[in-house]
Amino acid sequence: MTSTKKIHSPGSNTDRQSVGKRAYHHGDLRSALIEATRQLVEEKGPDSFSVSEACRRAGVSTAAPYKHFKDKTEMLVAAVLEGMGRHQNKVRAALEGIPEGSPERITAIGIEYIAFALNEPGIFRLKFGGFTDRIADPRLEEGGQQSFGILLTEVAKCLGEPGSTEEVRRRGFLLWSFVHGLSFILHEKGLAEKGSEFDLHDLLEDVSERMLS
Repeated sequence: MTSTKKIHSPGSNTDRQSVGKRAYHHGDLRSALIEATRQLVEEKGPDSFSVSEACRRAGVSTAAPYKHFKDKTEMLVAAVLEGMGRHQNKVRAALEGIPEGSPERITAIGIEYIAFALNEPGIFRLKFGGFTDRIADPRLEEGGQQSFGILLTEVAKCLGEPGSTEEVRRRGFLLWSFVHGLSFILHEKGLAEKGSEFDLHDLLEDVSERMLS
């Protein structure tokens, strides 16, 4: 399905402002450090992240993080977990008002997935690589399963299945594979231009209906 509209980012929620000392003085040291970590990951990527720089961004001493995190990997994991939580909340909000069992709910999930990938590319990439693929943290696996579970629940409703059956998991995996791959394509300027003739909503709507037919 083609359109004169172009594929685009659904908007950005990334705040580039420094955390500063205000958050710390309000007593929420952990949140201030996680926010500083998120900002630095988005600006410089996980490979260039340093605890000392996060401390400067949060306006705290270099010893402060170790009250809550044992090392920088734990700080990165915490930032990913919060990002996953934000994503899940936005997905649930996007589903409000859309009739249950409607393919449009699947489209809405896809839109929010791509929005997360484009608006928080550092956290999104860190979720699927970087430090997090070298540690065994059950919270990351649990968070991923929760996100995928939202999709499977909606697929089951669309198919009239009683739960996460084999067919539901198969079609859910196909839908996730398409949207996940598209998210990475849209992040690369040269590749994204190849799909500029397509409207994002129409594209995802078409895929949802085909996968669920």
